[in-house]
Amino acid sequence: MSTLTLEYEPNITNLHIYNNILSIELDDERTISIPLSWYPRLQHATLDELKDWKIIGHGYGIAWETIDEHISITGILAGRKSGESPASFQKWLAVRKQ
Repeated sequence: MSTLTLEYEPNITNLHIYNNILSIELDDERTISIPLSWYPRLQHATLDELKDWKIIGHGYGIAWETIDEHISITGILAGRKSGESPASFQKWLAVRKQ
């Protein structure tokens, strides 16, 4: 297994979601774009839920508490998709439909 080593670990400063794309602004002036399909909970969230985010850990990550989704800058830069198992996601989706 490889490990991601960064000379500088940037912090998240802002984000935008549009056209099924999560666009994350970093303090080193980069913007990283990721398809929402990488994070099924985000893809299935309502607009209000998507707007209910906060930066956590002084810019280390983003949290959507209402849908229990947390994404770290390390995971983003490493290109990691959601690590949630299909069974866990289906259980979460079933509870939402109740």
